[in-house]
Amino acid sequence: MITSNSFLAADGVKIAWREIGQGRPLLLIHGFMSEADTNWIKYGHAAPLAQAGFRVIMPDLRAHGLSGKPHDPVHYPRDILADDQFALLAHLGVEDYDLGGYSLGGRTVSRMLARGAAPGRAVISGMGLQGLTNTAYRGVHFRHVFDNLGHHEKGSAAWMAEAFLKTTGGDPEALRCVLETFIDTSSAQIAQWTLPVAAVCGEQDNDNGSVDDLVAILRRGKLFPVPGNHMSAVIKPELGQAFVDALTGDVW
Repeated sequence: MITSNSFLAADGVKIAWREIGQGRPLLLIHGFMSEADTNWIKYGHAAPLAQAGFRVIMPDLRAHGLSGKPHDPVHYPRDILADDQFALLAHLGVEDYDLGGYSLGGRTVSRMLARGAAPGRAVISGMGLQGLTNTAYRGVHFRHVFDNLGHHEKGSAAWMAEAFLKTTGGDPEALRCVLETFIDTSSAQIAQWTLPVAAVCGEQDNDNGSVDDLVAILRRGKLFPVPGNHMSAVIKPELGQAFVDALTGDVW
């Protein structure tokens, strides 16, 4: 059974989250322009994690899903997405947990780890090294998407992004503000992480740079390839199973 809840962040913005399962807490963070339902529930990824013994906690990032979508830039300071996740964990009283995320969610995982988060295991999914160390690279792409809505060439990456935005009912103005919150995580910081970190990534996904380069600098990293590209991997059951394997298997 999936439950829905919310709390207010320090600046008064509502942060919503959904839960399924009982057991070890797993904070699972969705990607940009998506939300918990699309990323984790709709295509069946949360259910096997719950069955594997996790209390799956799935927030909607600010400007996404059921969470608040303010347009005032004051609500989008740098690293606010990580701040919100720390606040959610504190609100729930959760200290011993695992952590995972897809795309922007994976980048948010990296920011939490860089700032001292100490989960037992982490999963960074749909993300290569460049997407963590050079966030401006993707920021340029999405600013182009938002600045030219309705004018993208059919079939182009920008057109596909706009189509996804329409599918999720996203708020372009609020989402554009999110781009200003990005902070790079350096290769040196990543190389210092001592916990097991799984890199779950589509075999044709190069949207955020090389996942092999990411795994190469992780002290305890392991690649879990799944079928598909950045968009299609999310709809395949192998993604959820890879998360289960990464978080429960004796792979390190």
